[in-house]
Amino acid sequence: MKLHQPLLSVAAAVVLALTVTGCGGNAQAGGQTAGQSEVKELRYQGSANSVGLPELAADLGYLGDMKLNWVGNTTSGPQDIQSAATNQTDFGGAFAGAVVKLIEAGAPVTAVVNYYGEDAKTFNGFYVKTDSPIKSAKDLIGKKIAVNTLGAHYEAVINTYLSKNGLSQDDIKQVQLVPLAPNDTEEAVRRGQVDVGTLGGVLQDHAVAAGGLRSLFNDYELFGTFAGGQIVLRNDFIEKNPNTARTFTTGVAKAIKWETETPRDEVIARFKKIIDARGRNESTANLQYWKSPGVPDNGVIKDEDFTRWSSWLKGSGIVKTDLTPSKYYSNKLNELATTAKKG
Repeated sequence: MKLHQPLLSVAAAVVLALTVTGCGGNAQAGGQTAGQSEVKELRYQGSANSVGLPELAADLGYLGDMKLNWVGNTTSGPQDIQSAATNQTDFGGAFAGAVVKLIEAGAPVTAVVNYYGEDAKTFNGFYVKTDSPIKSAKDLIGKKIAVNTLGAHYEAVINTYLSKNGLSQDDIKQVQLVPLAPNDTEEAVRRGQVDVGTLGGVLQDHAVAAGGLRSLFNDYELFGTFAGGQIVLRNDFIEKNPNTARTFTTGVAKAIKWETETPRDEVIARFKKIIDARGRNESTANLQYWKSPGVPDNGVIKDEDFTRWSSWLKGSGIVKTDLTPSKYYSNKLNELATTAKKG
């Protein structure tokens, strides 16, 4: 079954999340009922033509007897974690700023492992046509930039880039962000429907290989290697399913470690096998562009994964005071984190 309902706003998501999970109510994570053992099937949203870390972990056997139940695809991190918060799925992943926004609004979720990030091989770039007159941050005033969703990673990076290059908040407000599906971004830039396109992963590499585009900047240039977003679990799910939650979180961390240590050709071959086996009529052509997981330290979450975005979060009104990162995450379910700490 796929999720066909309209995307929930953060406010609506929180209200529903508190309704279904708060105050010791009868709602059970993943269909669990009172007196039963921990759930062994986790509902999730995937991404077309690619393999997520939980999917890889399952294929590698890191989830034990746990099964993943795919309920549809998403291209929006905020929507993905809202679905988890409202018990439509059991886990979801999003940009750190979106995680902060959801938790600050009252959603009962906790970030348990980093699941994407940037390094010298894997990063998000912001591209214009080769002959575009846009050469600097100032040239973006009055222009349109395509992003996959508002209020997430790309918006925070763009805001940081513009601020670091001397634009005022009034200037920044004149840069228009246009939500657009990632698969459509490259063509939108080439056709002149937007002035700048945000591209990451295989979509970026495919666009660069085709020629005709020029990089304006990328987020690795701004920050170096960093973790960009986290997978969250509902607090009630963790409480009712502590062993399942630990196995899942550690499995994702082990999948990151496997991607980091395994030869690139073997990783790509594994991805192809997984996509072919699930039978969703997907293409594996873009897998050739995969380079690295981009996630540092086996997914271990750090304070700076949130504080990095403090200026944007304050400027957007998401937080009013200095961040308290401990409100948003815990590494206690990631055995690779606890083992490293002991070492």
